[in-house]
Amino acid sequence: MLHLPAADHGQSLLLVDDDPNILSSLKRALRLENYEILTANDGEAALELLAKRPVTVILCDQRMPNMAGTEFLSRVKLMHPRTVRMILSGYSDIDTITQAINKGEIYKYHTKPWDDDELRSNIREAFIRYETRNGT
Repeated sequence: MLHLPAADHGQSLLLVDDDPNILSSLKRALRLENYEILTANDGEAALELLAKRPVTVILCDQRMPNMAGTEFLSRVKLMHPRTVRMILSGYSDIDTITQAINKGEIYKYHTKPWDDDELRSNIREAFIRYETRNGT
C-alpha cells in the first residue's frame, strides 16, 4: 500500500476517460462545484497521478483501451482504499459492474449520457461518504 504525506487539497476529484470530449463535458457540468478537478485519459496515467498526490473521489469510464475501469478501480482500492470510487459507462456490462460493486471496488455506477444534476448530487454524496468514513 502506498502512503502519501497528509495534505489538505480540499475536495479532490479525479476524472478518468479516454475521450477528451467526455472529460470536457464532465468538467463543465462540475465547474460551479468547489472541487479540485484532476483528469487522466487512461488508467495508467491515473495511477501515476495517484502516486504523486492524494485524491478523494474518482469517477472513471468503464471502457478504455489497455485497462477497463473496473480493473483500474480494483487496483485503486488496493493502493488507496480510502478513496470513493465511481464508474461511468455508456455500455452495460452489468455482470462485471455488479461484481465490482459487490466487492466494494465501486461506490456508484452512472450511465452515459448522464444527468448533470444527478451526477453532481452523487459526487457530493461521495465526498460526504469519504468524510464520514475517514473522520475528516
